[in-house]
Amino acid sequence: MRVGMFLNYAGGFREVADEVAELEAGGVDLIAVPEAYSFDAVSQLGFLAARTSRMTLMSGILQLYTRTPSLTAMTAAGLDYVSDGRFELGIGASGPQVIEGFHGVPYDAPLGRTREIIDICRQVWRREPVVHQGRNYRIPLPEGEGTGLGKPLKLINHPVRDRIPITVAALGAKSVEQTAAIADGWLPMFFHPERARDVWGAALDAGLARRSADLAPLDVFASPALAITDRPELIEAAYAAVKPNLALYIGGMGARGKNFYNDLVSGYGFADEARLIQDLYLDGRRDEAIAAVPDDLVRAVNLIGPAAEVAERVAAFAAAGVTTLTVTPLARSSQERVALMSGFRALVG
Repeated sequence: MRVGMFLNYAGGFREVADEVAELEAGGVDLIAVPEAYSFDAVSQLGFLAARTSRMTLMSGILQLYTRTPSLTAMTAAGLDYVSDGRFELGIGASGPQVIEGFHGVPYDAPLGRTREIIDICRQVWRREPVVHQGRNYRIPLPEGEGTGLGKPLKLINHPVRDRIPITVAALGAKSVEQTAAIADGWLPMFFHPERARDVWGAALDAGLARRSADLAPLDVFASPALAITDRPELIEAAYAAVKPNLALYIGGMGARGKNFYNDLVSGYGFADEARLIQDLYLDGRRDEAIAAVPDDLVRAVNLIGPAAEVAERVAAFAAAGVTTLTVTPLARSSQERVALMSGFRALVG
C-alpha cells in the first residue's frame, strides 16, 4: 500500500519544501497538493519537483472547470517533465460554491466534462491532433460565434510519458462508475471501509466490468486524518480537530437535498445524525453542528488511536480495496509531522 500525504491549503511553498524533502527521506511515497481557492497547485508542484527526486507528486485536485482540457493536458505533461515522470493528475468537479462563486463559470455536466478531459489529455499526451467543435469541445458554438479559423493541433513537445496516471475525485454513483471504467485512480472522500460497498459497490462493479484491458487495476485512495497516540486526552483532541471539517462538508457544502457529503454519510447509516448536522449548520449553529458529529463516524473514516488500533484500521482499509492512503497528519509542527509520517510508513510496511 502506498503512503501519501495531503499538504495544507494554506501552506507556503518555501516553508513546506524542506519538510517534503524530509518526508521523502522518511519513506513517504506521494504528496498531494490541493487546489481549492488558495494558491494554485501547479506552482507548488513545480517547486516541489525541484526539491524531491523519488516521491510521486499529485494534484489533489485540479478542478474540471478552471482550465480547458487541452491546458490541463499541457500542464500535466509539463509537471511530468520537470519531475522526471513522477506526476499524477488528480481532477475533480469540486462544487458550485467554488466553481460559480469563486471562478464565475457555470457548474454544468460534470460527468461529461470528466470523460472529455480524460479523453483529451490522453489524446494530447499521445501527440494526436486535438479535434473539437468549439468552446465546449463536443458542443458546437452557436451559429455566428467564433472565427471559423480553428484547426487541429498536436502538442509540440514529446511528453516523458504518453500515459500519465489520472485519478478522479468522485462520490456520486454515475461518477464512480465512470471513474472505475476509464480512470487510473479513484479518490473518494470520508471512506468508511466497512460501509463503502454499501454506498459504492454496485457502481464500482458496473464500472470495473467495462474497464479497458489496457488499464492497470484501479488505484483506490482513502484520505483519513492520522494521529497515533495512546494518550486519551490526545485522542480526544484529535477527534475535536477533525469534527469541524466533517460538520462543514456534511452540513454546509450544499443546500438541503443537494449535498453529496450528507448523502454519503446517510448511506453509511448515519442518516439521522447527518440531517441534524445539516439543520444545525444551515441555521448558523455551527458549534452545535460540530458537537453533533458522532464519534463512531470519526473513528470509522480516520486513523486515530494507539498504534495497534491504527494498524487494525489500515488492514480494514486494505481489505476494502484501498491501495493508496493519502493521510492528513494531525501534528503541531513540521518536526512532529515528519516523525508521525515516518512512523506511519513503518507501521504500514
